[in-house]
Amino acid sequence: MQHLDNATRTEIEAAAFRQLLAHLDANKDVQNIDLMILADFCRNCLSKWLVAAAGERGIELEYETAREYVYGMPYQQWKSLYQQPPSEEQLAALKARQESHEESGAHQ
Repeated sequence: MQHLDNATRTEIEAAAFRQLLAHLDANKDVQNIDLMILADFCRNCLSKWLVAAAGERGIELEYETAREYVYGMPYQQWKSLYQQPPSEEQLAALKARQESHEESGAHQ
């Protein structure tokens, strides 16, 4: 994508991000803990990245506002409707992933 001008590249990236959000919204059964285990990020991470990107541009964006954008509704509402309690297997897998990151010095 190096051949694209910055504005076009940004538009394409933004469209892909919106598609990612739509995909996550259409797959609410995918739990955040599963995303963390498999991909080392979750919906909350996306929210934090939005806040950081806004801050880098001198724009104040509240974390809860970013989470509502990512989740498509207030987080507490999403949590009560869609979040399942983590299983022992999920907790063990997340702990193992975190420990492997600590051992390798990888950033979480």
